[in-house]
Amino acid sequence: MKKLLSAFMLFLSMSIFSQVEKIEPPFWFTEMHNTKLQLMVYGKNIAQYDVAFSNTVQIDGIIKTENPNYLFVTIDTENIVPGTYELQFSKNKKVISKKAYEFKARRENSALRKGFDSSDLIYLIMPDRFANGNPNNDSTQNTVEKANRNVLGGRHGGDIQGIIDHLDYLDELGVTAIWSTPLLEDNEPVYSYHTYAQSDYYKIDPRFGTNDDYKRLAIEMHKRDMKLIMDYVTNHWGSKHWMIKDLPTKDWINYWENGDNGFQRSSYRMTTQFDSNASEADKEACMDGWFDTTMPDINQKNPLVLRYMIQNAIWWVEFADLDGFRVDTYSYNDKDGIAQWTKAIMDEYPNFNIAGEVWMHNQAQMAYWQKDSKIGAIDNYNSHLPTVMDFTLHNAIMQMFSEDEQGWDKGMLRAYENFANDFLYPDINNMFVFAGNHDTNRINEIYSSDIKVYKMILTLIATVRGIPQVYYGDEIGMVGNKDLKGDGDIRRDFPGGWNDDRLNAFTAEGRTAEQSEFFDFSKKIFNWRKNKPVIHTGKTMQFVPENNVYVYFRYNDSDKVMVVINNNPEAQTLDLKRFKEILKTTVSGTDIISEQKISLENTLTIEGKTTLIIEF
Repeated sequence: MKKLLSAFMLFLSMSIFSQVEKIEPPFWFTEMHNTKLQLMVYGKNIAQYDVAFSNTVQIDGIIKTENPNYLFVTIDTENIVPGTYELQFSKNKKVISKKAYEFKARRENSALRKGFDSSDLIYLIMPDRFANGNPNNDSTQNTVEKANRNVLGGRHGGDIQGIIDHLDYLDELGVTAIWSTPLLEDNEPVYSYHTYAQSDYYKIDPRFGTNDDYKRLAIEMHKRDMKLIMDYVTNHWGSKHWMIKDLPTKDWINYWENGDNGFQRSSYRMTTQFDSNASEADKEACMDGWFDTTMPDINQKNPLVLRYMIQNAIWWVEFADLDGFRVDTYSYNDKDGIAQWTKAIMDEYPNFNIAGEVWMHNQAQMAYWQKDSKIGAIDNYNSHLPTVMDFTLHNAIMQMFSEDEQGWDKGMLRAYENFANDFLYPDINNMFVFAGNHDTNRINEIYSSDIKVYKMILTLIATVRGIPQVYYGDEIGMVGNKDLKGDGDIRRDFPGGWNDDRLNAFTAEGRTAEQSEFFDFSKKIFNWRKNKPVIHTGKTMQFVPENNVYVYFRYNDSDKVMVVINNNPEAQTLDLKRFKEILKTTVSGTDIISEQKISLENTLTIEGKTTLIIEF
């Protein structure tokens, strides 16, 4: 009877243990810069077991939280070689169960991978709206929201295969890097297509494909010398994330006791992050407030959380062979926590790149967030973030091309004044320059699909310092107005991405005459830019705009390019003596747009609402 009871208890223990659901990271890599690995082990009452590794794996510590369903096990991976090891769970010195855990070899020179930089042209894709390469995954059994193209804010079926299918289109356009909005699972019941409320940080949303599909995307891109940038969200998770439903610790999220189920909306006052006069209450209201009701705010002050997020990001770099991150809502995070997160990744990959969304409207405030900022140093702060996004230039672009007269501070003076503040940034080449993205009104909507304005905007974006980023569909004149119809309108389906589409703008024969004019100009200027180091890293000399004509030069020791943007509706004639200090003895050049030779001896006439990009 005693033996029978013991056997029953052993069976019961193993039955309970069989409910263990996850170990994260699901596997790891050898020869990492940081040799400490924190395993999160999850299962019903898992904390009652003792944990040990077989072989030579050293456990440095085990943390149990107030939730008995979690164990956090820290091990030292310094001497581990690739292979599968056993993670043993025991009780009363009896091994109850064993779990295999694999360490994989890193790719050769993985630590030295080169991230995106100012030589790249980044193409931003909303994957649900770009192309449907696999209609079989439009709706899946384990995800709540189903595909319905008739709903503007619903799932439409675009996926990873759709991106892979059209890489040659992007290559022809001149794209060298793709930033896709998040691809990880978002299991919210509605409005999940944007995937910023993620429900599993180790799983591609099955409506987009699989983890292996994402890896295959990187492989296919690298064959074409393209770079893959992952949109990473550190500030918040989705309300349907399995860990949010069973928190490891109450302070895993920023839980507001007086809120609605912990919710209190962020004040969005990002200036409190560095305001020396700010109250602690106001700082907390911004930093710890939730971005939205379905997006619980993650507490990066919790070291378990921070380590989980660092390891998750590194896991994706290694697994998918990534070339960079774009971090959503960067300046809403705990500022010290996000700095540690960023530094940990850059320490692992010194040549990597990370761009942070710092949506502010003042250059000094944006510069605060860039790595080694002298402004940040005033506050004893260093974010370690290589790249910020030039939102003040975006603000200028949205206004200045409708201002035919510049006055004191309008028209092309907006661009000039933006770049006059470049001295504030520690690295002006590491800045996204863009006319629009998935959160802003379509640039062709703002300017009524005026091809002349589009050409002026693209000329600016493609030739100024920084990293140009364009939004899918702008290159064929797509429009959309979020103010009237909501976000879904600026995220329309790319024509030709679905089998039943009437038009196919992915092909020359499928594009309308208007779409072709947009595309052909974009293709020409983007491909020219690919091979111009003077545009990638050269210095800038700009001249105060006169009569709404903006002239600047990009130059280095061996090359220079003259850019002229005439935002005046009338033709303007420039006296070239004004530019003698940079033109010197140059008497002619070639406009790369018209391919015509341009005399630079005395005067230069440029038609209204046109541009020149002159090579010497």
